[in-house]
Amino acid sequence: MAAEGGEERGGGLEAVVRRGLLVLRERWMRGGREAAFAVSPHPELPGDAEEASPLQRLPIDVQLNIMSFLSPRDLCRLGSTSSYWRAAVQDSLLWRYFLLRDLPLWTSVDWKSLPEAEVFNKAFSEASDKALYDYMAVYKKSCPQGRRSLRSSRSRYGAVTSFLQSLVTQAEPRFAMFGPGLEELDDSLVQKMMTCPEILLVAGLPHRQIDGIGSGVSFQFNNSQKFNILTLYSATSVERRRARTEQAVTANKMFYQENSTEGSQQAIHYSVIDQVKKVCKVVDGFIYVANAEAHKKHDRQEERARILAMIDPALGPPNRPLLVLSCVSHIGVERIPCVYMAHQLQLNLLRQPWMVQDTVAATLDGLLNGIDWLLEEANCKNAQ
Repeated sequence: MAAEGGEERGGGLEAVVRRGLLVLRERWMRGGREAAFAVSPHPELPGDAEEASPLQRLPIDVQLNIMSFLSPRDLCRLGSTSSYWRAAVQDSLLWRYFLLRDLPLWTSVDWKSLPEAEVFNKAFSEASDKALYDYMAVYKKSCPQGRRSLRSSRSRYGAVTSFLQSLVTQAEPRFAMFGPGLEELDDSLVQKMMTCPEILLVAGLPHRQIDGIGSGVSFQFNNSQKFNILTLYSATSVERRRARTEQAVTANKMFYQENSTEGSQQAIHYSVIDQVKKVCKVVDGFIYVANAEAHKKHDRQEERARILAMIDPALGPPNRPLLVLSCVSHIGVERIPCVYMAHQLQLNLLRQPWMVQDTVAATLDGLLNGIDWLLEEANCKNAQ
């Protein structure tokens, strides 16, 4: 299941996560010992009953309830204390609870770590739950901390290669940035990027031109690598200001719609205008700025259709990375979690690398994490 494009605030996926948390918590609170046994058998107590701690003598549902208040890291530490707790902390029911509880709080997700929708949609009463899914493995694979640890443990060879590549003069990578989050938010992401040298340094305006678009802006990342962003707006600045004042929707001049029929349903299909095609043919990747504010209405089906028009393989290499900045205006605005955003846009169906990163326009929180990933993916593709 991928959430429907037009659904708000995570659509069906959010409802499934909420329902799952309620079911699991209610099961523990009412002392559902038999239900817990059905999902994960109680680990055997030590042979000498006197060696069992008071905590080990508690009913399994009480133990699970207590462990549910621990952090995953503390739970793993508990598992290192004895063979009993090593088995206990791997309980599938417990890790499913952690997954459903924590995924709305994660700030990024990518093409390698997005949990499959079946993980959330499965009925909670199935006795074969543990056999079908290793929820502990899913959690470790999906959470940002786990992905960062895997990234930092890469071989030193990769670091040496990156250093050698930095000694060779290369054209700075170029990225096309577009999306409703550039135009609909109260705070301007682009303006903040241009005026915060302590976060992202503006390196200049290159001389190269693309007819009808311009040259873009060059930035410097971590005082070393330069990259260029070509910002594509759907309308002129005057039209955008008028639309914001009148709370109206402007016609998107970057795309034109082509109706197509898939089966018995009418599908939305867009193509890009000629000037944008020129951009798509020369860039090394794409940045889509999504409006992640929960109180706004979003048509994710239409957004997905426009993303597909930009990354059309006919306009360039099919494996160029896509960074989705899931953006809100400022801290404190209720946002759509990045995992929900990924499912709403059906990014799991894309064939190229992608990442969704929570971002705040007013402070640029999260932006550098996304740029870091994008540069690394683009450099990998260029090296190939």
